[in-house]
Amino acid sequence: MIKKKLEQIDKIIEEFKPISREETEPSFVKVKAYNFTLNNGQVQKREQIIKGSKEGSAVIIVPYVGNNLLLVIEPRVFTKKGVCVGFPAGYIEKDESPEMAALRELKEETGLVPNRLVEVDAFYQDEGCSSAYNHIFIAYDCKRLYEQNLDEGEYIKYMEFTKEEAFELEELGYINSSNSKLALSKVRKQV
Repeated sequence: MIKKKLEQIDKIIEEFKPISREETEPSFVKVKAYNFTLNNGQVQKREQIIKGSKEGSAVIIVPYVGNNLLLVIEPRVFTKKGVCVGFPAGYIEKDESPEMAALRELKEETGLVPNRLVEVDAFYQDEGCSSAYNHIFIAYDCKRLYEQNLDEGEYIKYMEFTKEEAFELEELGYINSSNSKLALSKVRKQV
């Protein structure tokens, strides 16, 4: 890995690192409790996480800019560093297909538009307490046609890396979210 790129990532991580924490009332995440009667007569108690007013299904996008991968760096305050390096991602909105959500999130977070978008996998994130179903897309031949258009309270910077550099970032512990690790494993299979 080029030392200069690691220094650049570390500088962004330092910029986004949380310096204080104040507890407030929840406004986005809610929990619903249920009793499920199973076909065998047993009753299973479960709690479901609701994000906003939805189940929280999301998209993760692996953008190729030329032969490079684009990674985002953003605050993730409940992680050890308070910041994550990974792929652009976001929630699927009401009446939106996963493909539409992937294109929208990629455009909003990076200004990129792909020539071709391919879904390579889909998975439940935490089926024990969520019905969220996430979709991984690879966005090929991306071009920067727009400026970032981030949601209020969203802070994202991005950088390009070769595939080998992205794999190294995972090995060094910079890429450590399950969503981005799984997406990167799909890229690894293409190598």
